[in-house]
Amino acid sequence: MEALFSQPCYRRLLAGGDGDQPLQEVMLGYSDSNKDSGFLSSNWEIHKAQIALQQLASRHGVALRIFHGRGGSVGRGGGPAYQAILAQPSGTLNGRIKITEQGEVLASKYALPELALYNLETVTTAVIQNSLVSTPLDNTPSWNALMERLAARSRDFYRALVHDNPDLVEFFQQCTPIEEISKLQISSRPARRKSGARDLSSLRAIPWVFGWTQSRFLLPSWFGVGAALQEELDRDPGQMELLQLLYQRWPFFRMLISKVEMTLSKVDIELAHHYVQALSRPESRPAFEGIFETIASEFSLTRALVLRITGHQRLLDGDPALQLSVDLRNRTIVPLGFLQVALLRRLRDQNRQPPMSEAAAPDGDGRTYSRSELLRGALLTINGIAAGMRNTG
Repeated sequence: MEALFSQPCYRRLLAGGDGDQPLQEVMLGYSDSNKDSGFLSSNWEIHKAQIALQQLASRHGVALRIFHGRGGSVGRGGGPAYQAILAQPSGTLNGRIKITEQGEVLASKYALPELALYNLETVTTAVIQNSLVSTPLDNTPSWNALMERLAARSRDFYRALVHDNPDLVEFFQQCTPIEEISKLQISSRPARRKSGARDLSSLRAIPWVFGWTQSRFLLPSWFGVGAALQEELDRDPGQMELLQLLYQRWPFFRMLISKVEMTLSKVDIELAHHYVQALSRPESRPAFEGIFETIASEFSLTRALVLRITGHQRLLDGDPALQLSVDLRNRTIVPLGFLQVALLRRLRDQNRQPPMSEAAAPDGDGRTYSRSELLRGALLTINGIAAGMRNTG
């Protein structure tokens, strides 16, 4: 952007923005940065990028409009829009914002005129409030240094599992319905990029988040947060008081912890373990159990530390209405999870058999199901779980 703003021909193209001041729009993407480095690191780097862009634009006399490429899930930048907008760095909005609304949340936000008006009013209020109330909290050196340490530790911990563990990709393939998700007619692009490889880099961010959500891990939305917080507390136990202060006073940090708290409330680690036990092949199970133990341990640690920082006894105690909604939906989709595992297991067993005909051999219940019937049943459970989880991928 520095090089662009320094080009006279480009500056002439920008003329005609807000009044006499040229206007530059910059889109920030959340999905792939989260997939690469984890939730905490991604959000902190995007936060810093906005501040740097605003400072650069101000030096060049350019008005800046940030375009937030948010998805429906927390792992792709989603979450409550009001809190997210209030948490934007002070001085970066100036009455302007642009946000993507994913198809998965359109119905819940805009299906009824009253809902649409409420959501538009909420976003407008947050933009005005953020633009009018200037706060120096984002420039507090000790707070920024703390976030740098947390982001670095979280990124290292996340990448150690997701990018450096050779069994992780196969774990994801076997223990989540990722292959079946790719057969759903719900997206504008295929689940994988056209590289021919079945590795993490070829997998798009939407199915990456979707797969973890279906199997109730929701890993992209919280993994690495607990390890980062614990390392900070090991270094200085007194930092818990600072973390609690940041949660009370710094909108950015409060937004981070609130998003983690919400996603942790949707994790069902016991049901996730059932996916691992039922869908993993015997030769892979020892390695997969090790991966699961790493995830389960980090979940317990993150949950305990989030409760300490928020001062809550249970997750979402600060929002009883959301807590009740999540509890009700969690209970209703548990049977769908068991149904999905059973269907995926039968479907994959048939897919490994030599191709004969569309009709399959009798199942354990004496009924005969074709591959297409099993796939249709599995896809229906995917839709059902997605509807219950709300913010899916």
